[in-house]
Amino acid sequence: MGRKTMSDTRDLSPQQRAVLRDHATERPFTSPLNDEKRAGAFFCAGCGTHVYESGTKYNSGSGWPSFYDAVPGAVATTVDTSHGMTRTEVHCATCEGHLGHIFPDGPRPTGMRHCINGLALTFEAKE
Repeated sequence: MGRKTMSDTRDLSPQQRAVLRDHATERPFTSPLNDEKRAGAFFCAGCGTHVYESGTKYNSGSGWPSFYDAVPGAVATTVDTSHGMTRTEVHCATCEGHLGHIFPDGPRPTGMRHCINGLALTFEAKE
């Protein structure tokens, strides 16, 4: 379900393409993944890279799926100076798809909040 090859990016919905490729942000509290509580794994919707584990997901109250850490090596960051502020953008290390932003207000052990667009992810429940 969650894994795609690079050639499968043509299967992205217009909304997913806007987030992953054009750095758009989905409206808060619109993603079903915000309320996902099952054990499992989250994958980049653009290429299928395993980016987050359900054990690192928490309810930040922000309206977007939030994680305190990513799968090692699965994401990369850049400085985002859009919208008149400086933020840390997080993107898929494989396809460079925009996932969201990282803020220094998360829980232990990292203290970081990966605030991720649900449209940028797919989820596979653990069987």
